[in-house]
Amino acid sequence: MSEKIGNALGLAVLMTTSMPASASSSAWADSEGGRVRLVTTGIPDASGQLTGALHIELKPGWKTYWRDPGASGVPPQIDVTKAINVAKAELSYPAPGRHDDGYGGWAGYDHTVALPIKFTLAKPQENAVIDAGVFLGICQTICIPLQAQLKVDPAEDAGNAEDAQLVQAALASLPQKSTDAFGAKTLSGEKDKLVVEATAPAEAKSIDLFVAGEQGYLFGAPTRAEQDGKVIFSIPILGRPGKAAEGHGLPYTLTTSSGAVEGLLPYP
Repeated sequence: MSEKIGNALGLAVLMTTSMPASASSSAWADSEGGRVRLVTTGIPDASGQLTGALHIELKPGWKTYWRDPGASGVPPQIDVTKAINVAKAELSYPAPGRHDDGYGGWAGYDHTVALPIKFTLAKPQENAVIDAGVFLGICQTICIPLQAQLKVDPAEDAGNAEDAQLVQAALASLPQKSTDAFGAKTLSGEKDKLVVEATAPAEAKSIDLFVAGEQGYLFGAPTRAEQDGKVIFSIPILGRPGKAAEGHGLPYTLTTSSGAVEGLLPYP
């Protein structure tokens, strides 16, 4: 996959600017493999939280990455430093699938997907104008980085029913919170491996685990085993942070034929 990305970066990265559309969403930014836009509900809540989604529409045969794209991929990124009255933006992710393009395995989506975004307003009682830099990879046989500046004034058409419906569908697509009966926990293992036991109310063969390497952690492809009715994943640790990680743990998503959950694993 590194060769694939290297070839793509040798090309010109697609850069486009989107002017505000006549709804609580931006205009589309196009690329060879699809297009992307920002969609919002248009109305922040009393605490200054505005819900939106990064709507990624893929052409047949094209894919895009999950939050952890592997060693050489391009994760979705959003930068709101140019926005007016927006303190930060946080992306959430529906459950991904596994893909192998000949260069390596990675987690992502092979269908149109909307990634929920939580925008936090700096001043909750004032209007916000979103001017967001978006960067992601869209892949077929090679990956084409897509870079766009997407603009939208959420108040321009606040409460737009079509936009609100898309955002609500994006939120509904997120994994549920993990529980003792449906979740994952770490087991003692070797220093260079993360060993995780998965529990789910589904057939063992349908269970899969995705762990996001963040803050300097880098993981290899997991191996999977069924032991005494339990599903055990052994994940190589390819890299560690130079200092203690700051945060609550490593995000994971556990998928099955009957649904998906997400949670946090302790830093190894």
